Amino acid sequence: MNQQQGPRIRIVTRQTSLIERVVLFALGLVILVAAFFFIGIALIAGAILAGVVLIRLWWLQRKLRRKQEESYVEGEYTVVDTSVTDQRPPSDRRP
Repeated sequence: MNQQQGPRIRIVTRQTSLIERVVLFALGLVILVAAFFFIGIALIAGAILAGVVLIRLWWLQRKLRRKQEESYVEGEYTVVDTSVTDQRPPSDRRP
């Protein structure tokens, strides 16, 4: 039985010393801590930005609501003259 195998890739590496492993571990740890702080700062900045946007939207909505309330004129009134303005028969009137 002749089994053909694909080409083999051989990677030759030298054995790392204890000092190299410690330095690489420390470097990896520093990168991991820096990434953790970066993500934390990015999340805080995103939360602050979202808060500012929500406060701005609330403020605009509040302002529009006040302006809409001010557009209504409230007060007492007296009917001076009454007149019928619709002269059509009742069957032609729309509901």
